[in-house]
Amino acid sequence: MSGHSTVTALASSVARGRRFAGNALSDYWALTKPEVNFLILITTGVGFYLGCRNQARPMSFLGLFNTLLGTLLVASGTGTLNQYIERKFDAQMRRTARRPAAAGRLKPAAVLAFGVALAGAGSAYLAIAVNSLSSVLAILTLLSYLFVYTPLKRKTPLCVLVGAFPGAMPPLIGWAGASGRLSIEAGILYAIVFLWQFPHFMAIAWMYREDYDRAGYMVLPKGHWRSSFVTMETLLPLLALVAISVVQFPTRHAAIVCCAGATLSFGFLYFGLEFVLRRSRAAARRLLAASIVYLPLLFVLSATLCNRARS
Repeated sequence: MSGHSTVTALASSVARGRRFAGNALSDYWALTKPEVNFLILITTGVGFYLGCRNQARPMSFLGLFNTLLGTLLVASGTGTLNQYIERKFDAQMRRTARRPAAAGRLKPAAVLAFGVALAGAGSAYLAIAVNSLSSVLAILTLLSYLFVYTPLKRKTPLCVLVGAFPGAMPPLIGWAGASGRLSIEAGILYAIVFLWQFPHFMAIAWMYREDYDRAGYMVLPKGHWRSSFVTMETLLPLLALVAISVVQFPTRHAAIVCCAGATLSFGFLYFGLEFVLRRSRAAARRLLAASIVYLPLLFVLSATLCNRARS
């Protein structure tokens, strides 16, 4: 082989290696569910901030960073382990078939090891760098999500209710990270995220109901009960969100915050009503978009306006 051919072959091999490494990094990144982690970090961060304000403590940016990092690691590990457990079922759904574990681009053992490493590191980091309460809450979230909610998805539509309990935990972790304890105000934040999950997931479940049925997920009931279930699981939580935003918010009854929260909640309710009445994919997509806008905007506004109301 000539020197030129050797150099060309070597360059081609290096290029293939870089593409492989890049694809592998992209797959490991996808395992962590970054789009979900975005909302988790916002709700955790606002929970931390309001926890500081509630205790009249100065904002600790190092404490915030440690809490967010530990929570991100545990959430990423949970998302990875969820994809490991459900890889065979995800492969049957168009929505999830291209996930790294479902598509077979990563070996199951590698996915499992990656998930355990992330979750273990995050739990330990929270315990050491933040406090034991935040670590315990994160571990409870992981265990209940993976070993209670995940298997129930193939057995009963009540999985939506069960899954909302660990799903609403991030603001509690943030609050605990700031104050080392929980309070009624923290419970209000928890209730908001708990209720928010129902219309958010009903929109997803309706858009991909054929996919879920194909994979054997019982996130929606069969037959004529399906429409009633979707209506109830969408409207009742939305009405409760409106009530919470009008009656009380964890900002010591700051009127400006209540008005902003009520306005956002009524807007969210509008898209929920449209979805229930039209029951179309387009209406479900609009409700999903509204839910993604609603939660971070509500939490960020609550932190900003709370600061103004108390200054």
